[in-house]
Amino acid sequence: MPSVLDLRRRIRSVKNTRQITKAMKMVSAAKLRRAQEHAFAARPYAKMMVSVLDSLVRRIDIYDPETGELRSPLLTSRPEKRVTIVVVTGDKGFAGAFNANVLKAAHSFMEEHERADIDIEVIGRKGRETLRRSYPVSSVEEDRQMEQGSPRSRKARIEITGEHTGIFEKLSFERAAHLGRTLVDRYASQQTDAVYLVFNEFRSVIAQRMVVERILPIKEVTKQEIASSFDMEPEQIEEMGKAAQSAGISLNPEDTREADEEASKFGTAEVDYIYEQPPSELLNGLLPRYISTQIYHALLESVAAEHAARMTAMDSATNNATDMIDAYTLTMNRLRQAAITKEIIEIVSGAAALS
Repeated sequence: MPSVLDLRRRIRSVKNTRQITKAMKMVSAAKLRRAQEHAFAARPYAKMMVSVLDSLVRRIDIYDPETGELRSPLLTSRPEKRVTIVVVTGDKGFAGAFNANVLKAAHSFMEEHERADIDIEVIGRKGRETLRRSYPVSSVEEDRQMEQGSPRSRKARIEITGEHTGIFEKLSFERAAHLGRTLVDRYASQQTDAVYLVFNEFRSVIAQRMVVERILPIKEVTKQEIASSFDMEPEQIEEMGKAAQSAGISLNPEDTREADEEASKFGTAEVDYIYEQPPSELLNGLLPRYISTQIYHALLESVAAEHAARMTAMDSATNNATDMIDAYTLTMNRLRQAAITKEIIEIVSGAAALS
């Protein structure tokens, strides 16, 4: 049985921990607001890009009339013998099950594609640390062979071909575009037959889902190709809602319908356009940009989802610390009361013996 002094020390320690978790919750809430703004601000551009490509595809023949082949190799579908997955995790922990859910979705995908060779492009330190324990990392020489287009020898069916850490410290479109160009080059040179994104899709604080989305090959520009997805549990939604309300964050997503409608109207007029460049050049210029935009949008939504998960985890830790303090205080008071009662009994017994 701990003494009163031990309980006082525990209470002091838990109070210090509660101050830290409460501060981390407020920091995550502030970062969540900014991440939401960035994610919402990027959506009109993504909508505009989709409208431009959709308008172009509807007005030109995507097949070359002379060769009968598709004008862009990114539109060509092949049997998925070699697959690349981009796993988007966070650089830091203390975010509840955020990183674990992403890795769980990635492992489920790899189990479903057990007959394919899989290359992993992992984003975030937490994903890199976990996946490195299970899968080998391709060497620099093998990466150079991939860039030159020559076949490389594989160490295993599943390998890590790229590690991208520190992206979220200063997230920029250039970093996403660099990764997008790398993936486009691999697909165009037939080093991979499909590219999938594994990330946490963020709509609002209480509207999130884990998504495995195919971004290559491009089959339909205006439609997301979701390979698999699963929503949060009702208990998680309730916890996130309580944490957001206590931090003063609105649970309703920002109304962007007007901006989305304006973006979707671009290029929809029933008129004929005169293109300066040949259709093949337009497609080869816009499609890689479209892939980079999808990756950048996924990174933005993942950042917002991570801050929401960390805010919820720190809110739960703060509440648990408060419960521990109450329990320790109750136990300490009982011990003090028992000690006082024992002293009174001893005094009364001594007085009775003297009399």
